[in-house]
Amino acid sequence: MHLRYYLISLFLTLATGAASAVFPNNDLALLDTLERGNWQLRATGGDQPLTKICLGNPVALIQIRHSGLACEQYIVRTSASSVTVSYTCKGQGQGLTTIRKESNRIVHIQSQGIRDNAPFSFAVEGRRTGPC
Repeated sequence: MHLRYYLISLFLTLATGAASAVFPNNDLALLDTLERGNWQLRATGGDQPLTKICLGNPVALIQIRHSGLACEQYIVRTSASSVTVSYTCKGQGQGLTTIRKESNRIVHIQSQGIRDNAPFSFAVEGRRTGPC
């Protein structure tokens, strides 16, 4: 239960303070360098089943648990090899995702947030496997 309150507190802080952390150019260029096509997402350090996605727009990796929803995104931090984005989906929840690029075909994604009034947290490795 403490985890839930911590996550709620964290996201309320991000929601009210993220505007000061937004980069003026909304630079998600790192994601544009990822190859489009079929990707496999495998949980880091777990036995969860493999997820496969046809990746057309790499920005979709930011909102894996809120796939297909129109959400407001705020870039918290960006570097040559990673990007951290906070997002809020009105009435649907919110999340904080860090994507670290190993190559144009391999990424590491860590995400946590709230969906359906329940917290989530996961870490996956994404690998491009071929065309869609």
